[in-house]
Amino acid sequence: MLLLSLAAVMLSKALRYAGLLPAQELTDFDAFHIAGRMVWRGDIAQAYHLPALLEAQQALTGDQAFLPWTYPPPFNLVVAALAPLPIGLAYLVFAGATLAAYLLVLRRIAGPLFATVIVALAPALFVAVAGGQNGFLTGTLIGLASLGLLGGRTLAGLPLGLMVIKPHLAVGLAVGALVLRRWRCLALAAATAALALALSTAVLGPAIWPAFLGGVDEAKAFLAAGAYPLFRMVSVYAWLRSLDLPAALALAAQGATAVAVLGLIPFALWKGMPRRQVVGLAVLASLFVSPYAYDYDLPLYGVALALLLPDLLRQARRGEELVLLGLGWIVGGYGLAATPLHGGLDGTALTFPVGISLAAPPFLLLLALIWRILRREQAATTTATAAIGTGVGPAGPVPA
Repeated sequence: MLLLSLAAVMLSKALRYAGLLPAQELTDFDAFHIAGRMVWRGDIAQAYHLPALLEAQQALTGDQAFLPWTYPPPFNLVVAALAPLPIGLAYLVFAGATLAAYLLVLRRIAGPLFATVIVALAPALFVAVAGGQNGFLTGTLIGLASLGLLGGRTLAGLPLGLMVIKPHLAVGLAVGALVLRRWRCLALAAATAALALALSTAVLGPAIWPAFLGGVDEAKAFLAAGAYPLFRMVSVYAWLRSLDLPAALALAAQGATAVAVLGLIPFALWKGMPRRQVVGLAVLASLFVSPYAYDYDLPLYGVALALLLPDLLRQARRGEELVLLGLGWIVGGYGLAATPLHGGLDGTALTFPVGISLAAPPFLLLLALIWRILRREQAATTTATAAIGTGVGPAGPVPA
């Protein structure tokens, strides 16, 4: 039923893009389609400068929205492949194909717990479908890389390297591969990323790089000014900045959080936690790295949950399962629930209130609870192993 509802939302969005249902404000997928068309027009470098991008939006759609373009150049090749299609069909192809791929990978990871993971992830799934964002694409790549790391396969580096389209979401898994000493995997990831960068340079021209770096500088200024829809973000930075704390202080807190959470990965390995848990924590850690983490990036949380859920359910105490579910729904659904107060799902109005970002506190609590349950599971395993080694069981000596 949940998947049918997602399909219905997807069809409704496609019909709106096609003009068969009432029009909507420009969305993230509009930004993808516009950027793709600019690639074919030969002026994609202009997309990284907001005033020029607004002019292109007006020329191509007759509308404007605050949708700064800051994606690395390799992602321009992805959106260029969609641009020749009418936007409604392009949305169906992109959203449908990436959702299907994501669900297949998630099913492979979760096994019999697939349905449970889908229910836990429901709000984030609807957000990703409604905005036409690339969360399912990045979730698929991270899921494939996770499967490869679990299997000890060098080819895990291929999807990891393709995350050059959104590199901050791959930091945790890269650290995981590093602490697990998957040198060939990391080498393949680096080679894949380098090839993607070279290909985008060859296709788009070397001038794309100064334009991209200029766009990054603009994005930093927009972020510091609170111009982005902070209520859609799940980062510590967005939370503190939305409370009107200085941008520098919020950024420092974000950096400290990133270092602390990434530090859990080698610490987990040092504590002897199983590889599946280390990889799951690495995937989850990536969502705490960047101040730009949005609710539509939460398909990564689905990958992490699929990896960790067997151990979580085995050791969770009464009520903790519901707390995990509730916290996950708050993190994934807060932006969706707050949207009516901010003028549209995509927060795309040129003038809008900053709003309060409240996803980060429950997200941190969710991480803390996951860590506590996993450490409980590890302690139980260690105790059982020690008991077997000494010949003493929980009820006394083990008979010979």
